[in-house]
Amino acid sequence: MIIHRGLDDLQPLANAVVTSGTFDGVHRGHQTILSRLTEVAKSSGGESVLITYWPHPRTVVSNDSQNLKLLTTLEEKIDLLDQAGVDHLVVIPFTRSFSQLTSEEYIRQILIDKIGTRKLVIGYDHRFGRDREGGFDYIKAHQQEYGFEVEEIPRQDVEAVGVSSSKIRAALNEGNVHTANLFLGRAYTLTGTIVKGQQLGRTIGFPTANMQVDDPVKLIPANGVYAVDVLYAGQTLGGMLNIGFRPTVAGTNQTIETYIFDFDKDIYGEHLTLKFREFLRPEQKFDGLPALVAQLKRDEESARQVLSR
Repeated sequence: MIIHRGLDDLQPLANAVVTSGTFDGVHRGHQTILSRLTEVAKSSGGESVLITYWPHPRTVVSNDSQNLKLLTTLEEKIDLLDQAGVDHLVVIPFTRSFSQLTSEEYIRQILIDKIGTRKLVIGYDHRFGRDREGGFDYIKAHQQEYGFEVEEIPRQDVEAVGVSSSKIRAALNEGNVHTANLFLGRAYTLTGTIVKGQQLGRTIGFPTANMQVDDPVKLIPANGVYAVDVLYAGQTLGGMLNIGFRPTVAGTNQTIETYIFDFDKDIYGEHLTLKFREFLRPEQKFDGLPALVAQLKRDEESARQVLSR
């Protein structure tokens, strides 16, 4: 996949089959659109193009942008779209001035002049341009004038999977990784750098890797204990993860700490990716360290059982 960061150096393609959107999560609903995009491009001898925006448009135009948490960072999205077989990814910096483009300006300046669109494939509810004024009906009525065709993915095809980014966010905020993973079509992931914590875990037999998530807008699932796959240096290891404030030891800041099974290595400053497999229990306060250790042993047993499936 060829990545175009911005529009300045983009040259129009000879036969561009295009879709656009934020595609946060690249979930099963998005995959329906991507499958049709790549199918049309292949059957017409064209190249598939996906236009997306960074930062997320809501962080620029919405009053509640500080509360927005995303399912995928830009780099995660790039990787997933590459796996989906997209030929070209155009990442447009989303600014206030860009948000003021009318649908007519967007079509002529971006779709026609910059990309050379020959066919546009969009979901039934896709909108674009200032105040979301443009849509399928508008383009359909003007497609001869614009010189490209437009195809709408039917409502029933998109809604058949019953998936949306907001539903996935709601599930993760409740710790329901089973539903989130089902909607995503894969395990939800967190990637970050390992930093030094209080190092209490090693004194009670459960040394943990304390993660600082790379992107502050990435959604962190609900506090609690999870069974996770741990991706490190090309290996997939097992582990149990605690997200929360560690009330048993009077913690004050949220931490993301993973006990990696059968692993003994100093990895401070290195990167890990966690793949959420199952929610084990909510975070709770125990009556002292012995009770906490006893529960951690039970958590480890539960997590190992989940990961052995």
